[in-house]
Amino acid sequence: MERKKMKAGFLKFIVNSWPPLFFAGIKVTYLAADYREAHVTLKLRWYNRNYVGVQYGGSLMSMTDPWYMLLLMHNLGSNYFVWDKHAEIDYVAPGKTHVHAHFKISDETLAEIREKTANGEKYIPEFSVDILDDHDKLVARVKRRVYIKLKPRARAN
Repeated sequence: MERKKMKAGFLKFIVNSWPPLFFAGIKVTYLAADYREAHVTLKLRWYNRNYVGVQYGGSLMSMTDPWYMLLLMHNLGSNYFVWDKHAEIDYVAPGKTHVHAHFKISDETLAEIREKTANGEKYIPEFSVDILDDHDKLVARVKRRVYIKLKPRARAN
């Protein structure tokens, strides 16, 4: 039995109120009703700058943390295990302004995941997201891998 999906606007409110993101200055500015896309902003504030006055690297990584996992969970449903597995970041330039990241899941990606996990195999796709400043300059590129596996109760065999 499939669980009812939480409305995107309500999840956006919850996430924006969650202390680890709220107090870091991280905010979801857009979450699609179908959970296929999310836009996240990290504002540069006095309390989240690093020693040299630019975006703190830990906050840059944190702003990318839950998004691919959450988008996939809501699109694949409760018949799948979905977990963040690995992340790496390449710092390209100092973040001297607010920064933004856009996350998107395509129909093709979902179809590939369903195909690769249909018989109970685990699948670990890699997603890449660019963190851009207010001038659309690349600040960092983050690669995230997500563990996905169809739960035994949902397998055909």
